[in-house]
Amino acid sequence: MLGLGIIGWIIIGGIAGWIASKIMGTDAQQGIFLNIIVGVIGGLLGGFLLKLLGVDVEGGGLIFSFLTCLGGAVILLFLVGLVTGRRKVG
Repeated sequence: MLGLGIIGWIIIGGIAGWIASKIMGTDAQQGIFLNIIVGVIGGLLGGFLLKLLGVDVEGGGLIFSFLTCLGGAVILLFLVGLVTGRRKVG
């Protein structure tokens, strides 16, 4: 069960990180490994922010988890862009 959970986080995180990088225009700088990292950290960030807002993130399901990862990944890439000074081109 634990192995499947970790693999699920990697898959969901990778897809969410890739889509977030497309949304934020950073896909050219990221590979699959960085997309997975951004998606998983984005999931943690999104879950933390939703808990602060009082949203029950425990029983949300697969689509809710994906959207949480995606939203958190977009926020993470935005914050990284602010810190590094990179702007979306185009």
